[in-house]
Amino acid sequence: MARIVLVYNTERLGVAAPVDMARIQLNETGSALARLGHEVDIATSEIALQLGRQPIVMAERLRRVCLSRVRWDEYDVVETNFHQGWETLSRYRGVTHPFIIAKLGSVVGAEDMPGIYYFGRTRDRMFTIQREIHAGARHVTLLTRAAEDLWTGLFGPRDGHLLIPGAAPSQIPSRGPDPFPPREGIRVLFSGNIYHKSQPEANRVLVQKLNTLGKHLAPYGRTFFAGPGDTRRLDLRYVTNLGVVSYEASWQHMLHADVGIVVSAGSFMQNNESTKIYYYLRAGLPTVTESGFPNNHIVNESGLGFVTPSDDLEEMASRIVQAARMRWDRAAAMRYVLANHTWVVRAGVYDALIRSKFPAAPVVRATSRTF
Repeated sequence: MARIVLVYNTERLGVAAPVDMARIQLNETGSALARLGHEVDIATSEIALQLGRQPIVMAERLRRVCLSRVRWDEYDVVETNFHQGWETLSRYRGVTHPFIIAKLGSVVGAEDMPGIYYFGRTRDRMFTIQREIHAGARHVTLLTRAAEDLWTGLFGPRDGHLLIPGAAPSQIPSRGPDPFPPREGIRVLFSGNIYHKSQPEANRVLVQKLNTLGKHLAPYGRTFFAGPGDTRRLDLRYVTNLGVVSYEASWQHMLHADVGIVVSAGSFMQNNESTKIYYYLRAGLPTVTESGFPNNHIVNESGLGFVTPSDDLEEMASRIVQAARMRWDRAAAMRYVLANHTWVVRAGVYDALIRSKFPAAPVVRATSRTF
């Protein structure tokens, strides 16, 4: 087995009980690799680790360790998560490690492009990071074939691309107490990030769509938003803001809702998918999504929802009402996700690669490291 360290950003909070999908994916990836037998550390800057000297044990073979005290040469593999992960590794002088896997969500172009909702200075910074990753990472993990094609067009062909889409967990909480206000018709849920200043254009479009859908659906029930992002323009007459909730709490919303919805920041997503689709389906929640996401096909394959034309919110509202009233084979959809789209399934790609490169990697932790 191998010794692996995962790197994301330098935030001090939200590690043990994450509320954003980036941190959730980090924890789920680490957990899956540990279950497959690897020794996995997640490097963070949380205050508890900075004040203490010991790592925090999360599960067997899985720990959180203090980012500022990591010695990169004690690991066989360094995996960076998203553009921030590479920035963090560079800041802490780890980019010379010989075996870095750089995982990305969106891939941006050298100029603003249709379907990619990062612009101007933000996109410029991300593009610079991608160029550094292309030069310094052993492997680059992308979500979609479109992202790989864009990357190759930007930087030229290279070995070491890994295509690993998003996923959902194998195990989820049991249905608990109902977290919603007293029922008034159907419950329509958007669970996810609507962004802050990093993507103001996307925030504006997503909020506008939620407001419009909420208005269309008002005669039938209530639309709920739960997650991070700038919510100042949500129309509370039609959309109930449940606020930022913990990862555990978010499952209860999905388990008690009638329909989960996915709206897009534009007519299509050039190379980034919607992870919430995996989560809705894993919870057995009928899902209605706008077209344009690369992973929309799993809604149809699972048999638990509808894909509607992009920007036709009246049609989407009609399908949401239909989805809430239909009888679905939810168990079959959940089995489909478990068989094809879990974090353990995705981690199997890393596992096969790492085992081929480090067949005799030690599993005993080095004693020279001090926390």
